[in-house]
Amino acid sequence: MRGLFSFPNPVNETSARLVAGTVAVLAVIAVAFQQGWLLPVLAYGFVARVLTGPKLSPLGLLATRVVTPSLPVSHRYSPGPAKRFAQAIGAIFTLTATLLWYAAGEHTAALVLVGIVAVFASLEAGLGYCVGCRVFYFGMRIGLVPPSVCEDCLRVLAASR
Repeated sequence: MRGLFSFPNPVNETSARLVAGTVAVLAVIAVAFQQGWLLPVLAYGFVARVLTGPKLSPLGLLATRVVTPSLPVSHRYSPGPAKRFAQAIGAIFTLTATLLWYAAGEHTAALVLVGIVAVFASLEAGLGYCVGCRVFYFGMRIGLVPPSVCEDCLRVLAASR
């Protein structure tokens, strides 16, 4: 069980960007065509990735096991704890959107949250800019996240100064 509920560290940026690209497309479709059924699909993916990395996420498995290994690119890696935090933010946004859509009938508010997810996922997919990771690093910088949580993140912080 312990191996199931783990998160990769480090995370292959190619795989992360592929998943983010698919999330961005699904989120844009959900917003543009007001497809509420996609909200729990997105929420499941984020929750699965937070809890188990790619192991229970269809997008994560496809990216890490099929697409990424077949790409002739040099791979970069980033610290897992920051990526897991970013996935948790996505889970919070999409779970809240799902509840707003189905439990409260607040479709506009739900779609606004999913629109934000689309923007963040697009930044990750297109530019390699992880907003959730930046929030995590900021939390480390101001002392909310102890250095022991992610020693690799300390090197990222030092390089960004």
